[in-house]
Amino acid sequence: MTLDPRSVAGKTLTVEGHAQLLVVGAGPAGLAAAIEGARRGLSVMLVDENPVPFETMGESVPLHFGGRVGGVARNRNAMMEAMLESAPAIADAFELGIDVRLGTACWGLYVNGANLGWMPAPLAGLADEESGTHLVSFERAIVATGRRDMGLAFPGWEQPGVMGATAAVQLATRYGALEGRRAVVLGTTAEALLAALCLHERGVEIAAVIEQASAPVGPADLVAKLCEAGIELRCGEVVRAAETGLDGVRGALTRTGTLACDLIVLGIGAVPMVDLLDAAGCRLAFQPERGGFTPVLDGEGRTSVDIIQAVGDVAGIWPAKSRDAAIAEAEARHAVAAAAASLGRPGEEATPAPVPGEPAYDIGAYRKDWVRASIIEAEGEPYVCQCEEVTAREILEVRPPRYLDWQAADNRERTLAAILGEGPPNPDQVKRLTRAGMGPCQGRRCREQVQALLALQAAVPLGSVPLAGYRAPVRPLPLAAASPHAEDPAFGEQWDSWFGMPRQWVPFWDVDEEYTVASLAVEKPHASE
Repeated sequence: MTLDPRSVAGKTLTVEGHAQLLVVGAGPAGLAAAIEGARRGLSVMLVDENPVPFETMGESVPLHFGGRVGGVARNRNAMMEAMLESAPAIADAFELGIDVRLGTACWGLYVNGANLGWMPAPLAGLADEESGTHLVSFERAIVATGRRDMGLAFPGWEQPGVMGATAAVQLATRYGALEGRRAVVLGTTAEALLAALCLHERGVEIAAVIEQASAPVGPADLVAKLCEAGIELRCGEVVRAAETGLDGVRGALTRTGTLACDLIVLGIGAVPMVDLLDAAGCRLAFQPERGGFTPVLDGEGRTSVDIIQAVGDVAGIWPAKSRDAAIAEAEARHAVAAAAASLGRPGEEATPAPVPGEPAYDIGAYRKDWVRASIIEAEGEPYVCQCEEVTAREILEVRPPRYLDWQAADNRERTLAAILGEGPPNPDQVKRLTRAGMGPCQGRRCREQVQALLALQAAVPLGSVPLAGYRAPVRPLPLAAASPHAEDPAFGEQWDSWFGMPRQWVPFWDVDEEYTVASLAVEKPHASE
């Protein structure tokens, strides 16, 4: 049998580093996992994308920073020092000999399986500002990528000053780089209330906490603390629009008037950051007790890809866990004990972490109610997908991108049922037809909103509509960073045929020896045509 020289068979990858245990994320759970792994005698690599480059933060990646990042974030040294000061356990990790790589994003995990079988080992794609992209191999991976916040469209939400609660707290507490002095917080989830109290303690005036429901949904004691702090709580209310000026948000327009503010903080739903897991093929399921779509785990934190485990907020978000980092740390230590045993390093068993109980409210209905009240009932048509400028109507009518000039010519009835057929609508289909979710932020601001819109349109529970899928790279990379440091010459020899789309399906034995796209003969039309 002759191998196709244009396939990957027989080619070698350049792998720059190896760890028995790869930990992605240096929050409380990730640090606990890395330190526990080192104490059990494993070689550990700990990677964390923070501090994120200022330019990347401007794209609201990985969190919805909302254009309110202070100038101090341009100073990489200051950001790195602030990160080290905010997480003293990072110093402990260095002392234990852990290979700590800060400012390094993990953009993909690859494990041989049914559709992939040629790699020499499980691999992780990493990227940093200094060395670009490279691959490292691992034997077990623990993903502790944390959470972000669900976006919420209303007129003016694309302006500087509208941001996620997680991003606001990180900027205020870790980096001291939050530009804003007066905030309106949306939502009364435990995470929203904790964010409001944290920002208040950091000197940010909280103009009000706004809730579309008739009563708060978060823990009663946090609501009481809010009242003790003198923070106004408005139920049965939403932000109708953001009043803006040259520098962004200047106020939040509500049914009863305008609240002066320069920050509108979105806290209607903390979302597990599952992009890396989904792209790696780990099975997800809607688990309301864990905050939405999360990886399906066994009792030791293993995903459906058994060498990948998940701990911390990416494995589930619930009030007790958001209030006490010890729960995430216990998850991490228990997962590492299982990973170490599988690598021939059995040791003392770790105590299992507490598991969530039934949620205090229906998070699916809650998020749909916010989308209905804020987007569908909005005065005007805000862009749900900011990057591609797609409105809710265009999503629900499955309208093609407006640059195709459909408004003047296309009068056909366009419904999800007519175009997509029966069954729950799939956001991936809608994404391909409307481009909603295909922008630089990779759907981080609109993904859950599109899911909720489709669930409302189809009159089905939120969990019955899947999230749009993720693909590697799960972080935006410049083309220069995508270029490998060293590449097997056999790859480069076949580039012409790989990128020559007219010859894509021609057998390799029929392709010209020296073939380039430029060499294709172009047949000129006859004068009569």
